[in-house]
Amino acid sequence: MVFAALGGATALAWIYLIRASAMMADPAMSMEVVRIRAWESWDFLLVFLMWTIMMVGMMVPSAAPTTMVYAAVARKARRQGTVVAPVAVFVSGYIASWTLFSVFATTAQWALDRAALLSPMMVTTSPVVGAGLLVAAGVYQVTPIKLACLEHCQSPAHFISGHWRPGTGGAFRMGLDHGIFCVGCCWVLMGLLFLGGVMNLLWIAAIAIFVFAEKMVPIRHAQSASRVTGAAMILVGAALLVRWTVAAG
Repeated sequence: MVFAALGGATALAWIYLIRASAMMADPAMSMEVVRIRAWESWDFLLVFLMWTIMMVGMMVPSAAPTTMVYAAVARKARRQGTVVAPVAVFVSGYIASWTLFSVFATTAQWALDRAALLSPMMVTTSPVVGAGLLVAAGVYQVTPIKLACLEHCQSPAHFISGHWRPGTGGAFRMGLDHGIFCVGCCWVLMGLLFLGGVMNLLWIAAIAIFVFAEKMVPIRHAQSASRVTGAAMILVGAALLVRWTVAAG
């Protein structure tokens, strides 16, 4: 039941993304309409909703292992006569953390758009920005905070036992804490959406799969895997920057 609910929420988010991507491909409905004038409150809200739903589609699957552990603990507690908050409360806390991140992402998109650095499909038009995003993501892959957050995401049982709080508020806080660790693990990677296109479905799926796979890597191999992926991102970013420099010169 829990797995089906998570799958349903993810599917609904992806249905929205598919429809939004199709609308963005229509010149009459593209973000060019926004770019010819200053953003209004309504524009900010629409983009914020887009980011929030996209984060649900991308990140809820990667939180499934921890959610399933919470559900198992809740079932056991109920059998023993202890009242435990529903799984939906835990998931709501998790989504709340990515909703907060979506405010940051929307603000970043607004800043890039204001600087005329985004195409109608929300791809950065600056090779320097694109290369910088890759290098930044690569460097962040090997930072202590990235590895610490990733370790929490890779250890569902350890996280639940170490962060257990009773009551509805406690369950929400647990979900929020887990989400904060996931944001700490992946927030720079989300910046790469501006490199391949915020509404590029294949790019969105590629980053989501990468994030999911990263959390499935055994903890003993996590540091090595992060070094490898980080180095690859830095090399690709540097190559893009060199190619742009040569072409510009």
